[in-house]
Amino acid sequence: MGAMSASRDEGTDTRTVDASHGFFGQPRALANIFGVEMWERFSFYGMQGILLIYLYYSATRGGLGIDQATAAGIVGAYGGAVYLSTILGAWLADRVFGSERVLFWSAVVIMAGHISLAVLPSYAGVIAGLLFVAIGSGGLKANATRIVGTLYDEHDSRRDAGFSLFYLGINLGGLLGPLITGLLQSTLGFHWGFAVAAVGMAIGLIQYAFGRRRLPDRAREVPNPLPSGRYPLVIGIGVAAVVVILVLVFSGVVTAQNLALWVIGIVIVSAIAYFIVILSSRLLSPDERSRIVAFIPLFITNAAFWSLYQQQFTVVTIYSDERLNRNLFGWEFPVSWVQSINPIFIIVLSGVFAAIWTKWGDRQPSTPLKFAAGTVVMGLAFFLFLIWAGGGKNSTPLLGVVAILLVFTIAELLISPVGLSASTKLAPHAFQAQMVALYFLSVALGTAMAGQLAKLYSPETEGIYFGVIGGVAVAIGVILALMSPWVLRMMRGVR
Repeated sequence: MGAMSASRDEGTDTRTVDASHGFFGQPRALANIFGVEMWERFSFYGMQGILLIYLYYSATRGGLGIDQATAAGIVGAYGGAVYLSTILGAWLADRVFGSERVLFWSAVVIMAGHISLAVLPSYAGVIAGLLFVAIGSGGLKANATRIVGTLYDEHDSRRDAGFSLFYLGINLGGLLGPLITGLLQSTLGFHWGFAVAAVGMAIGLIQYAFGRRRLPDRAREVPNPLPSGRYPLVIGIGVAAVVVILVLVFSGVVTAQNLALWVIGIVIVSAIAYFIVILSSRLLSPDERSRIVAFIPLFITNAAFWSLYQQQFTVVTIYSDERLNRNLFGWEFPVSWVQSINPIFIIVLSGVFAAIWTKWGDRQPSTPLKFAAGTVVMGLAFFLFLIWAGGGKNSTPLLGVVAILLVFTIAELLISPVGLSASTKLAPHAFQAQMVALYFLSVALGTAMAGQLAKLYSPETEGIYFGVIGGVAVAIGVILALMSPWVLRMMRGVR
C-alpha cells in the first residue's frame, strides 16, 4: 500500500496498464525504458567488448597478463554473476521497494562500477568494477523487463512486438558500445574505454530520471511486501552470505581458475530452490502453478542456448583476436568491433520479426516452438565454424564470421525476446519480478557454462569442439519441439 500511495502523491499515472499507441504503435512509456536499457547496454557491452583482452593481454599491451583460459573463465563467471544477481534485484522489487525504484538505484551502482574500472589500477579496478556492474546490471535487467510487462494487459497482442522493440534498444547500445570503447582502447588505452562506458551509463540514468514519473503505478507496486518483523533475519542472512564468500575467497577455496564452476553450481542450486519456493507457495492458483511447471523445460533449453550464444564474449573473442583476418582496407580494426556485428543484424531484423509476430497474431508459432527453433539454429551456427577449422593464424575471412553471426542473430530473435515476454506472461502475481529473475537464472547458467566451455577450446581441436557443442544444442532443440504439445497444455491458455 505504501508504494501505491507514494506514487499517487508524486502525481503519477494511476492506470494499471498503458493503453496508448504513441511509440511505434506501443505504449508511450516504453520509450523511457527503451532509453535507459539502451544506454545501460552501451556501457555493459562496451566494457565487456574489451574486458577479456584486458585480462589476457600482456602488461606491455596495457593488459593484466592473466593466462587465456583463466581469463575466459573469469569473463564467463562474471557474466553468470550478472544474471545471478537478478535474484537479488527481483526480490528487492517484489518484497521491499518495487521494480521502478530498484531499477533507478541499480543504474547508479552500474555507473560506480564503470568508474572503478576506469580509475582504479590493476586487479583492484577489476574486482570492484565487475562486482558493482554485476550487482547493478542484475537489478536493472530483471526490473526493466518486468516494467515493460506492466505496460500491457495479459492478452494484449502487442506484447511480443513490444518486447522486440525493447530488444532493439538493447542492441542499439550493444552496437555502439564496443565500437567506441574498442576505438578508445586501441588508440588511448583500456581505461579510456572503461571511462566512456561510465559516461554512457550516466546519460541513461539522467534520461530515465526525467521520465520515471510517467510510468504506470504497477511499476512501483510491491506485490508481496516483506513483513517488518523479518527485516532483521533477512539482513542477518545477507551479512552471513558476504562473510562466507570472503572466507572462501581468502582461504583459496574459490580461485580465478574455478570461479566459473562455482557460479555454475550456485546457479543450479538457486534455480532448484527458486522453483521449489514458487511452486510450494500458497499464493499460487492452480493455473499459475501449472504455468511454472511448463517453464521448466523452457528454462533448460534456454540455458543450453545461452551456453553457446554467450561464447561471443569468450571463444569468439579469442577466435577474433587470433583466427580472424581483421584487415580492413589496410587497417587492422579492434577485436571488440566484431561484437558490434550481431547488434547490427538485430537492429535490421528485430523490426522484421516484430512485424511477423504482429501480422500472424494468434497464428504465430507457440512459445515452446520458438524456443526449440532458436536452439536448433544456434547449434547450426556452430557447425558453420567447421568450414574454417584448422586454418592458420588470422586465416578466417571477415565475411565468414559475419555470416556466422547472422545465424547467431536469427537464433537470438527466435528465443531471447520471446523468453523475456514468456517470463512476464507466465509469472504469478505474487512473483512477477522474481519470475523474470528465474528466466535470467537460465541465462546465468548458460553464460557461466560459456566461460567453462571456453577452457576446452583450442585451435588444434576446434573441429571437435564446434561439432560436439553444436550437435548437443540441435538435439536439445529437437527434444523440446517434440515436447511442445505437453508444454503448451501446461501453459494454460498462454501461447
